[in-house]
Amino acid sequence: MMIKVLMVCSGGMSSSFVVNTLKKEAAKENIEIDIKAVGTGEFTDEIKEDWDLVLVAPQIKHRFANFEALAKEEDIPIEMILPQSYSPLGGPKLLEQVKKYL
Repeated sequence: MMIKVLMVCSGGMSSSFVVNTLKKEAAKENIEIDIKAVGTGEFTDEIKEDWDLVLVAPQIKHRFANFEALAKEEDIPIEMILPQSYSPLGGPKLLEQVKKYL
């Protein structure tokens, strides 16, 4: 199984620990995950690529409606990352969120 996930956060950097945690959890279950973290400024261009799911970091939830509109134009599902999943220990919960789209 392979899933392509685009994660958007305020700068594209703070989510690197979440990306690594999610990759480790996915590997434990033999799920291939291609995940890219981008900042809000890169989202408009990046959403046009071939993604299976968009995840939005909790710190930018106030901009979710904007991201959601763009994702719907591209017919890509989008979800907020729950605050408890957006941490080095949140990998299992975040993977459960992603697995719904496999």
